[in-house]
Amino acid sequence: MQQGIERFLDEEGKLKLWPAKKTVQDQVYAYLAQKFSPGKDYSEHEVNAVLASWHTFGDLFLLRRGLIESGWLIRLRDGSRYWRNPEKKEERE
Repeated sequence: MQQGIERFLDEEGKLKLWPAKKTVQDQVYAYLAQKFSPGKDYSEHEVNAVLASWHTFGDLFLLRRGLIESGWLIRLRDGSRYWRNPEKKEERE
């Protein structure tokens, strides 16, 4: 999965830079989505904690919003519950 995004990750696999290209951003969202367990519900605080542990540049909002807009995470309208989209699958070549 890390193919194409290695240069944006540190030695621990944490996202250290935000890519400029949309196609690479999409790969990053797919990578981050794997950090969420399928079938598990998360609070916003828990989503933030997962994201905080997998990036180093301190922009939780960018990552959380992007995961939702790209369809990797789904949330209730009031933001009280988040979960990984079971219909969204990593694209493989």
